[in-house]
Amino acid sequence: MKMISIKSITLVILLMLTCLHSWAIDPSASKKEGSKDKALDITLLTRTDKSWDGKTLPDYPKGQPEITVLKVVVPPQGEFPVHKHPVITVAVLLKGEITVYLEDGSQKMKLLPGKVDTEVVNTWHYGINEGTTPAEVIVFYAGIKGFPVSIKK
Repeated sequence: MKMISIKSITLVILLMLTCLHSWAIDPSASKKEGSKDKALDITLLTRTDKSWDGKTLPDYPKGQPEITVLKVVVPPQGEFPVHKHPVITVAVLLKGEITVYLEDGSQKMKLLPGKVDTEVVNTWHYGINEGTTPAEVIVFYAGIKGFPVSIKK
């Protein structure tokens, strides 16, 4: 059985998103004559080749792709322990606020509702909800089957 590379899957996803994007630009492209369907409303949240600290993202590892999506609720003053991601990770904050710090304290980034965070890869960091309400974040990991998406220190 032939394995499909992550690059091939990424190319297919990008092609699909490009088609969806063209439909959003030209609503008639998504409608057929007499159709009751409405045009899609698509907003690009992020497109980047760099993590939030400005470093270029690494190549995808080889192996069977596995996408993991988590919803995490962080209580006020709650925190993510020091950890790192060996795979490309993207987070979208739905509610609240989270401040992410590099372990060495050299940089920090505040994540607010609607903001997209392309996480640092293989870099120790931690996050704190310094706000007064719970923070809700959706986290997407582009990983490899059997490979961890996060490693605690």
